[in-house]
Amino acid sequence: MAPILVSPDSQEWISLLTALLIGIGFGFALEQAGFSSSRKLAGMFYGYDTTVLKVFFTATIVALIGSQLLSYFGLLDLDMVFVNHFYVLPAILGGVIMGAGFVMGGFCPGTGFSALSIGKIDALFYILGGLTGAWLFAELYPLISGFANSGYKGPAKINEWLGVSPALFSLILIIIAIGMFWLAEKAEKKYARPDITKEL
Repeated sequence: MAPILVSPDSQEWISLLTALLIGIGFGFALEQAGFSSSRKLAGMFYGYDTTVLKVFFTATIVALIGSQLLSYFGLLDLDMVFVNHFYVLPAILGGVIMGAGFVMGGFCPGTGFSALSIGKIDALFYILGGLTGAWLFAELYPLISGFANSGYKGPAKINEWLGVSPALFSLILIIIAIGMFWLAEKAEKKYARPDITKEL
C-alpha cells in the first residue's frame, strides 16, 4: 500500500483509496497505450510490435533508478519495500502457464481488465478463465501444497544472487535494456505487418 504516515484509525482506508486511484490510473494508461488490443500484445511474440517490451522495460528502469535515488536522498527506506518470496519450481511452472495464457489469450491479467473496461468480449472470457484457474488452485491447494511451497529461497534479489551492488546491477540492466530496444527495432522492421499495425 501507499507509504502514507497517518493515524492508525485512518491508515487502512487511505491506503486502500490510494491503491484504487493508482490502479485506475494504471488501467487508463494501459488502455491509452493500446494495451487493450490483444493483437498489439500478441505482436510481441511475433515480432511485429514490441511496444510491450519497450514500455515495461522502461517502467522497470525508471522504478529501479527512482527508488535508488529516493533511497540515496533518505526519502525511501528500501528495507521496508516488500520483496516477493521466491519458490524455484513453482515460479518456473507459473511462468510457463502465464506465458501460455498470454500467447493464447492475447492478454495478461492487467491488460485483460483494461480491455474488459472498454467492453471487449474476448477479455471477458480471458478474465473468466483466469478466475476459474484461481478457483481451481484454491480448491486443489491441499493436494498441491507440497509442490507449491517447494524450492523456497526467501525474498531473493537478483543483485544479491549475482553478488553485485544494487548500483552495478542497475547499470547492467540499463545496458541490457538498450540492447533489447535495439533488437526490438530490428524485429519490428523484419516482421512488420502494415495491415495489422494500421488497424491498431
